[in-house]
Amino acid sequence: MFDIVIVGAGVIGCSIARELSRYNLNICVLEKDSDVAAGTSKANSGIVHAGFDAKPNTLKGKLNAKGNAMFDMLSKELDFPFKRNGSLVLCFDENDVDKLEELKVKGENNAVPGIEILNKEEVLKLEPSINENVVAALYAPTGGIVCPYEMTIAYAENAYSNGVEFKLNTEVKNIEKVEDGFIIETSEGSFKSKVVINAAGLFADDLNNMISKNKINIIARKGEYCLFDKAAGAMATRTLFQLPTKMGKGVLVTPTVDGNLLIGPNAVDVQDRTDMGTTQDGLDGILNKAKMTLKEIPMRQVITSFSGLRAHSTADDFIIGEAEDVEGFINVAGIESPGLSSAPAIAKMVEGIVVEKLSPARNEKFNPIRQGIPKFREMDNEERRNLINKDSSYGKMVCRCETVTEGEILSAIRRPLGARDLDGVKRRTRAGMGRCQSGFCSTKIVSILSRELNVPEIEITKFGGNSRLLIGRNKEI
Repeated sequence: MFDIVIVGAGVIGCSIARELSRYNLNICVLEKDSDVAAGTSKANSGIVHAGFDAKPNTLKGKLNAKGNAMFDMLSKELDFPFKRNGSLVLCFDENDVDKLEELKVKGENNAVPGIEILNKEEVLKLEPSINENVVAALYAPTGGIVCPYEMTIAYAENAYSNGVEFKLNTEVKNIEKVEDGFIIETSEGSFKSKVVINAAGLFADDLNNMISKNKINIIARKGEYCLFDKAAGAMATRTLFQLPTKMGKGVLVTPTVDGNLLIGPNAVDVQDRTDMGTTQDGLDGILNKAKMTLKEIPMRQVITSFSGLRAHSTADDFIIGEAEDVEGFINVAGIESPGLSSAPAIAKMVEGIVVEKLSPARNEKFNPIRQGIPKFREMDNEERRNLINKDSSYGKMVCRCETVTEGEILSAIRRPLGARDLDGVKRRTRAGMGRCQSGFCSTKIVSILSRELNVPEIEITKFGGNSRLLIGRNKEI
């Protein structure tokens, strides 16, 4: 019997797991995929919103700025990349400047610090690559950028180190309320728990609707992106939004914490909650909209495109709290943008609900510190020599584009909740994320995974399940 079962190992489930590991609770996280951060948390804008866009007095409005303020300390404790680069909402029509004023007032109501409206000259001085048709902008210095999957992995590893169990490849099939808690039936057997926390993202409505008469409806909303090489990364130092108009919300242009340039997303509602495909029309659409923001888009520097799915609730706000008709079943659903920004505050909110309900004792052994994988690309030559002297595997280069060594890949596999497939290694080290998109390094990584996991190379997958990369040996087929 667990005290708490959390369903879903995205940024929300893992942040909650880490906060609850501060207490003497028997906690388990169930995840249907082969790794943490395998859903919405692996493919989004990576923006830590300042909080001016959310409607005041909603959960989004209350939690965004609060979560934003927690990132500096969290990134230090958990050793994940975060940069407070600031953001601009660009206005291209004199008649719309009053809308910037409305956003500013909304932000002030949401307790967003330091926001101000800049004129054209001030905007272009900050960001010379912006289209000169700009007339004004709302500047929010607390806006930031983060690597969403590295953040999720950091949360998960720290939770695991503090005693939380993780069951991957474990899909919830049914939940039954019993006298002393819940029976959770999964693809890997049954689990019993006093409390269930529903952090299942796109599938949170399915879980809620299994057990509660108060139904939730989640819509899968797809957003497509174009990612540019690091050579284009300096075109924007801040996150650039377009002021929403009657023609639509526009797209963002932003640097990433790893130095790339990112453009997107659009917003298309889809029926298939696993539809991660991109379309030519969709990508052309976001690039055309981005031309309003930038003087020039370096099309030759596009290295890949991708899409992500967000869990949009028809309630148009986060759904957080115990189901009214099911005691002990706590929903954390409809967590779309600004969900990533709000995640730390959401976790604290859920912590409060659980503490009030179970009154657990503090875990005196809780350790808030997690050390990430050493990043060879960020070291100077002396640091590199010292590391290689300690471990010669750091002297073997595997991914040339991103300067990732065998030592980093071995660490990614061997650490808590270590990588078991190609995408798991990629998310932990960036191996394969450079301009050649794993064209040179994938075979080396497959070989290392095979050796470390003691399985044939033919069984190594891209992202678990049936995503095998190889079908046999030459001349045997």
